[in-house]
Amino acid sequence: MRGTDPLGATDTTGRLRRIAAAVVPALAVLVLQLAFFPLPFGVTLQGVIIGLLGALVAIGMALVYRANRILNFAQVQLGLAPTVLVVSLIVYGGVNYFLAATVGLLGSVLVGSILELVVIRRFFSSPRLILTVATIGLSQLLAAGALFIPMIWGQQPTASVVHVPISFTFSIFPLVFTADDIAALIIAPLALLGVTLMLRFTSIGIAIRASAERADRASMLGIPVKRLQTVVWAVAGLLSFIGVFLQAGILGLPVGLDLSYTVLLAALAALVLGNLVELPTIALAAVALGVLQQGVLWNHESDPGLVDPVLAAVVIVVLLARRAGSSRAEASAVSTWVVSEEVRPVPHELSSLTEVRGVRWAGALLMAGAVVALPWLLSSNAGNQLKATAVVIFVIITISVVMLTGWAGQLTLGQMSFVAFGAATGAYATQTWHLDLALAVLIAGAVGAVVAMVVSIPTLRLRGFFPAVTTLAFAMATTNYLLNPAYFSWVPVNRVARPKLLGTFNLTSQPSYYYFCLACLVLIVLAVRGIRHSRTGRVLLALRENERAAQSFGINLARAKLTAFALSGFVAGVGGCLYVYLLQAFSPTVFGPDQSFLVFTTAVVGGIGSLLGAALGAIYLEGGQWFLPGAEWQALVSAVGVLLVLMIVPGGLSDVVYRVRDAWLRWVATRRDIVVPSLLADSAADRPGGLSESPLPDPAERHLLAANGRQHPAGEGDGDSGDGVDPIAEAARHVETTA
Repeated sequence: MRGTDPLGATDTTGRLRRIAAAVVPALAVLVLQLAFFPLPFGVTLQGVIIGLLGALVAIGMALVYRANRILNFAQVQLGLAPTVLVVSLIVYGGVNYFLAATVGLLGSVLVGSILELVVIRRFFSSPRLILTVATIGLSQLLAAGALFIPMIWGQQPTASVVHVPISFTFSIFPLVFTADDIAALIIAPLALLGVTLMLRFTSIGIAIRASAERADRASMLGIPVKRLQTVVWAVAGLLSFIGVFLQAGILGLPVGLDLSYTVLLAALAALVLGNLVELPTIALAAVALGVLQQGVLWNHESDPGLVDPVLAAVVIVVLLARRAGSSRAEASAVSTWVVSEEVRPVPHELSSLTEVRGVRWAGALLMAGAVVALPWLLSSNAGNQLKATAVVIFVIITISVVMLTGWAGQLTLGQMSFVAFGAATGAYATQTWHLDLALAVLIAGAVGAVVAMVVSIPTLRLRGFFPAVTTLAFAMATTNYLLNPAYFSWVPVNRVARPKLLGTFNLTSQPSYYYFCLACLVLIVLAVRGIRHSRTGRVLLALRENERAAQSFGINLARAKLTAFALSGFVAGVGGCLYVYLLQAFSPTVFGPDQSFLVFTTAVVGGIGSLLGAALGAIYLEGGQWFLPGAEWQALVSAVGVLLVLMIVPGGLSDVVYRVRDAWLRWVATRRDIVVPSLLADSAADRPGGLSESPLPDPAERHLLAANGRQHPAGEGDGDSGDGVDPIAEAARHVETTA
């Protein structure tokens, strides 16, 4: 009788389990598709083709995540600029198809490598959340660059289709397939196979896998981690170009800043299904999701907007089913949001000085006078008065991002969805229920808080970047379905007239509405400052610094996160209510995912941890959106702004203001011969025997001690000091015309 090999049986069982783990998520998606969105075979094949192209994008994102531990939101745009260049060469320059495609292949590798060397490597030692924000800036920069490329030939960006110059077709009911489809069926699997072979059988691939597990240990062992990351970004750019370029021959190439957020959402859904790092699972899930998307489109041909909510539902269900700590993605997600470091208050040794008090009061009065007089300074142009009011409202919206991301460390990329629910609710409350505007604002804030809390539920047990994925998915579902009047009759579609405030005050003029919004901003700032100085505020800061440390001090993480989302959602809902009455109309496209990205970068540019930063960021980015000509220049301002801030002043524009203030205070202290340890700490840090020899306590511990009512360490600071035409520009032009 022949004996059995227990080790061999164990290996076989483990291999079968790994295969099952890779296949089960894709099978689950296909079961969903078969149950609710059945397809004929021809459309299923088309879904497989689209899914293969999506798999290239998803695998590129997974490779970058394994190398840098970030979600690369510029993955789609990595291949966009080279693709636009190739299409322009073919359409406008008359270059041979295959020669132009070769240029695109080389260009995509070059783009990925240069971006890693110039931008990504600058953040090698930075927290991963900061680097993720940098990829958002890169996505905007690449999208803006794609808009400029056709101008080389004197053309404007337009949707273009380029086909493989081979005449070949075949039919599978009910579709006719061309050489473009055959090229995708051949090239996409070969590209995926090439990545697999590189990772498994080449020394570079093995080193990439090793450095992905522990970059610090790999570097100690002599592995050139930074050089390998350049290779990863080059491969990611190549995969993105292949996917986008092949799609241009099948579906066309929409050139614009909102290049197929659906592609990004599908890639993120595949990443979530594959635990962010399991490449076979991610690839199979992407193909299955491609079939699911075609199933939704086939069964609801007149409602293409249903694709996004279906993908969002897949993301939410997967996150709800995930066990906390079930992936390496969560295990590595303990980085600190250093970009939102605390702002030091004026030291008590100097705060009572006459010159310090005089400068503070003079500065406050000057700022207040400028803000109050602004409508009269712009009295000759009603459109600019409307834009000034919009800046005030966007300061409120940006404050909601500061509370959620800057204070609580929860990355949000769908903040405008909370704003949208506040806008729709506010309009409905006054137009249908005929409530007073003051009451409508409060109800809109409450609805925003409830919606934000519901959205946060799938990620309460999880750490890392999952809140970003959830909020982005919800934002896309909101725009295309949840607040689409085609599906829900309660969503306002008519003109939204401004009602009287408290039944007495008429707000129809631009100056009067400006002052009302300004009063709301002042109340919100006072309330938010109070929250920041309370135990709740200190708990949120501790949550941002280190979730595990917060939990060890008895903090309920789920409750703290719910609180953060609720407070942020309330402020966002109030901003939405004010916004809809500024525009006097509600349109879900105004609150699309591109606007959520813009609001987030606004907070980062201004200073993600500061209320002053919310104002400075809104003035810089929102002002640039309305006063610069052309979408490409507007996008360039946003992209360059966020990248320069992260590289030069990670604390944002507000950090520059506070540094100037501290330098002046240091000069005052020196002139007055006053010893101020909190101001001299920075300059003494490099001197032998200086203050730097005293170790500073952990930031999370400081906030937790304060939250528990224990002694506050000296120097502890507070979080602040003392698709289509732009709706604002359109409304401003309308006001100028009718004024």
